[in-house]
Amino acid sequence: MDAIRVNLKDVWLDPEFPMSQAVVEPEGRRVHLTGQVAWTPAFEVLGADDAGRQAHAAIDNIEIVLGALGGTIEDVVSTTMYYVRDQDLDAIQKARQFRFSLAAGPAVTGVKVAALVDPRLLVELTVTAVIPHGRFKSPSG
Repeated sequence: MDAIRVNLKDVWLDPEFPMSQAVVEPEGRRVHLTGQVAWTPAFEVLGADDAGRQAHAAIDNIEIVLGALGGTIEDVVSTTMYYVRDQDLDAIQKARQFRFSLAAGPAVTGVKVAALVDPRLLVELTVTAVIPHGRFKSPSG
């Protein structure tokens, strides 16, 4: 069973942006990811002072974790985006538009914050995904 994505005419919706007003989870394994940022495994920051690059790096990390469980970015049903600077919002949104499809856009919340855990970080993405039982696999690492 696929996720049911809800987009009503009576509530605001940007038809060119990968998002849904609501997503009803399909049958599967719900996965809550820790907020992902532009850190490498050695805690190096990718894309210093480049929020768009950092958003792509965070999504790369999300895809790695989901892939280890048999999932894909299309399985994401909800995203919370934390960002530090207003001027970075457009670059972050463009990265999200490039990486998430319009057809499988998750429910999205954006939150401006004073800072993230590492002062070099400009964006953090926290997602919930539902991986169908038939694709879910136990992690190897």
